[in-house]
Amino acid sequence: MPHIHKDIDFTVGAAIVHQGKILLVDHPRYGMRLMPGGHVELTEDTDQALLREIREETGLGPDDTEVVAERIDPDDAGDAKPLWVPRWMNIHPANLPHRHMALMYLVRAKTDRVKLDGDEHQEIRWFAPRDLGDSSLAIPPDVRWYAREAIRILS
Repeated sequence: MPHIHKDIDFTVGAAIVHQGKILLVDHPRYGMRLMPGGHVELTEDTDQALLREIREETGLGPDDTEVVAERIDPDDAGDAKPLWVPRWMNIHPANLPHRHMALMYLVRAKTDRVKLDGDEHQEIRWFAPRDLGDSSLAIPPDVRWYAREAIRILS
């Protein structure tokens, strides 16, 4: 999806773990392996964006996953809709001067059967903790850290 704003866009990322492994996609635009995710569109909230991105990039639907996050619902919220609270957040360059404000969520997969979205990615693969240390893989240092933490927390 193209950038929504010229300076900063909100994005969601899914740290999807199944049986001690994390799911990463090979992103050809950036030439690196990243967590599934993408832009929050103007017509959706972050919960909707997260579920849409997971389905589009992995084929996993809501019945195949569990978002492991707090959803704080005050007693008298009125018309407010509580949303999942991200585990991590950061802001990073994405085609400078444009930046992405990333909201990253922990997700437990109930299956390891995923589907490659050939329009967006070249490969989708489960990585064990030992695989994340392979320096020949184009995995950014922050993604390695988030991946290891997600595996530690969800395993």
